[in-house]
Amino acid sequence: MTDVIQVQKKVLSENARIANELREKFARTCVTVVNLISAPGSGKTRLLERTLELLPDGVRAAVLTGDIQTEKDAERLARFGYPVRQITTGGTCHLDATMIERHLIDWDLDDLDILFIENVGNLVCPSSYDLGEEAKIVLLSVTEGEEKPLKYPSIFFKAKLIVLTKTDLLPYVPFDLELAKLNARSINADAEIIETSCQTGDGLTQWMSWLEARVLRNAAVRS
Repeated sequence: MTDVIQVQKKVLSENARIANELREKFARTCVTVVNLISAPGSGKTRLLERTLELLPDGVRAAVLTGDIQTEKDAERLARFGYPVRQITTGGTCHLDATMIERHLIDWDLDDLDILFIENVGNLVCPSSYDLGEEAKIVLLSVTEGEEKPLKYPSIFFKAKLIVLTKTDLLPYVPFDLELAKLNARSINADAEIIETSCQTGDGLTQWMSWLEARVLRNAAVRS
């Protein structure tokens, strides 16, 4: 058991080193980098589809999307005309900094305003792996349970934004929206919470404004 713990610490230490190098590179090129995390089926890819669809003209975006198998998400996102790369982990339940570094190797970050990272569907493993991002964004759909923030406190504690998704389904599912927000704030009182529906468009203006504020701030630094 001691050997396992030591190996895990070494892996996380190396990941932290690479993540810090990525963070410095992102800061130097003034790229806004966000890491979308959720359980499978919470709507990460659908939110990214609507986001790429709504991005203002002139915003230079790219996507790294992670999955254990297949390139289906990359195929869905590539149709919007932005650079998209699939990271297939082959069984690993999270993205790590080495994967991000490797898939960015021939992308010129000076040509980007925002980089979206869509993590593997999982609320546990991604919590331990820093990717050098500016913000972790956690999605929680109304088809899950209000208790998710209490069951997976680490990732909700680290989130700068919590996006409640699929709110158009509220009339049809036994989900207490206010209780979910209360549970989330009991773990992380500082995280912003946005309620969204990609089906109706509710909350997407607020979501896009949240992103735009960070892109404009970094653009101001660049200029």
